[in-house]
Amino acid sequence: MNWTRLRKMLWIDTRFRFLQNVPAGGSLLDIGSSEGQTISHFKEARPDMVLHATDLEGKPELYPAGTQFHRGDITADALPWAAASMDAITCMHLVEHISSFDQLFKECNRLLKNGGALYIETPHPKTLSLSMPYASQAGKFTYNFYDDLTHQQIMPLGKIATLAAPHGFSVVQVGTSRNWLFAALFPFSFFLSPRKKIISRVHFIGWSAYVILRKR
Repeated sequence: MNWTRLRKMLWIDTRFRFLQNVPAGGSLLDIGSSEGQTISHFKEARPDMVLHATDLEGKPELYPAGTQFHRGDITADALPWAAASMDAITCMHLVEHISSFDQLFKECNRLLKNGGALYIETPHPKTLSLSMPYASQAGKFTYNFYDDLTHQQIMPLGKIATLAAPHGFSVVQVGTSRNWLFAALFPFSFFLSPRKKIISRVHFIGWSAYVILRKR
């Protein structure tokens, strides 16, 4: 999905609704940017934003031009950016891969401006009971939580909120993350390829949960 053409429709996707609240020309840090698909879509939707990214591995050569990248371990390392330099921080499908959270929330609090927001997305607890419906996608697509061998623990939103609170964060919003365009395709998914079928299915059932935290 190319968000360049959908800038007036950011409401159809939970992640991109969050972007609507980033000030014009604001700074956003994406933690755990991996191969850069999400941050690239962010640039399509909000080309005015100044983007920063950090990942233990990551592929910064695939990130949007001008993205400031730092390679490091968010569970142990301090990030190189100045205090109160970020308007918003996103953390997509990272917390289920780690077991230590103090440094993550400490750095997020340090980097955010007063009133800045942190968006965290993670597999919904319902994913523990899912079974892959398409044989061709078994081993290729994470449907059950434990299909991904690097997942360490399920992270209910209440647990995230509890871990974040001592670091100066309050919960603003919780919910289920969806792209409503993909979800709307599910009743007609018999026309789609197996991979697109499962993508429409995960958005229809609400595979991911999210929490928005505000720096107090």
